[in-house]
Amino acid sequence: MYLVGLGLVLMILKYMEIGPVAVWDWWVVLSPFGLAMAWWAWADATGYTKRKAMEAENAKRQARIERNRDAMGTLGSKKRRR
Repeated sequence: MYLVGLGLVLMILKYMEIGPVAVWDWWVVLSPFGLAMAWWAWADATGYTKRKAMEAENAKRQARIERNRDAMGTLGSKKRRR
């Protein structure tokens, strides 16, 4: 996502002819978009995206479990039942 943002900023600077970006070639200005596409292709091909989504889902689930345990008053209580 950072590469897309960088590409947008560079593209606006080039179009508005601001600063040193005004004299750069268009392929240099648009290269962050190509790098973003390469990153997304690699992330999808290697399973990085799915793995990160699963980690976030597991973290949310664990937080919900801890919140429910705390609401029931069983968080940290390891008393033995007789």
